[in-house]
Amino acid sequence: MGKLAFFISSLAFALAAAGVAPVASCGAKGGASKRVTSEDRAKLEKGVWGGEHIRLEVTDDGAQVEYDCAHSTITQSIAPDRDGKFDVRGDFVPERGGPVRRDEPPPTRPARYAGRVSGDTLTLSVTLTDTGEHAGDFTLTRGSSGRVMKCR
Repeated sequence: MGKLAFFISSLAFALAAAGVAPVASCGAKGGASKRVTSEDRAKLEKGVWGGEHIRLEVTDDGAQVEYDCAHSTITQSIAPDRDGKFDVRGDFVPERGGPVRRDEPPPTRPARYAGRVSGDTLTLSVTLTDTGEHAGDFTLTRGSSGRVMKCR
């Protein structure tokens, strides 16, 4: 193999490994390719993360979040990139004290959960995407139940 062909092959492999270029899978027919997605990376380990005013329980498909006066469902798996960063979507439901009527559906809002995992620490920023309203910044620790004071 010539030096130029070796260089091109090496460059293609490096780009594919970095998730920048499509990768042909072994046995792919007709030159079919596969893009590296967040699902191909390792998901955030299942379990509980907690902090001041927040508790997050990671599942295979996303997470359930409890705040003092709200709750959320992250509707996609959390797969941090190689720097530990993630950006996922979900729902955010504000709560209020007092009784809740059965015939009154909760005011569910779309939200964005962006953050970073570093060891046993997770930082999280929550933004309501329908209005751009910032719902909070949180620091959570793996294995902690958090400190949530429900407004009921």
